[in-house]
Amino acid sequence: METQRNSTTQGASVGSLLTTLTREVTDLVRGEAELAKAEVSEKTHQALTGIAAIAVAGAVIFAGFLVLLASAVALLNEILPSDMTPWLSAAIVGVVTAVIGLIMLNVGLNKIKAQRLAPQRTLKSLQRDKELAQEHEHNVKEALK
Repeated sequence: METQRNSTTQGASVGSLLTTLTREVTDLVRGEAELAKAEVSEKTHQALTGIAAIAVAGAVIFAGFLVLLASAVALLNEILPSDMTPWLSAAIVGVVTAVIGLIMLNVGLNKIKAQRLAPQRTLKSLQRDKELAQEHEHNVKEALK
């Protein structure tokens, strides 16, 4: 009779442990999902802000460069020997402008790299949760022995 009562008590505590474990894992998964949604939303906002900044900067720089390029071409026409063709001034200014544009493009692309958009906090939290679950599983197995 004593053995049956210990078995029933142990069974109830194991059942209670499993119920608690299931509830906690469910709550944990919900919490992690909420964290992931919040972090992805934050990262998306950062990316959109970076894209908007690139677009506005590009438009302003484009307008300014158009004026500067026209004046640079006119200046080079004055500086270069008169026997050279006028198109050479425009070609020189065009090449310099293209190099500047490529540098600016690189800066913009670096701001929106996928590495920076990954939800790092969520990934770290999920790793900790995995380790905790493994530890909890080990503890439950030990309690069942």
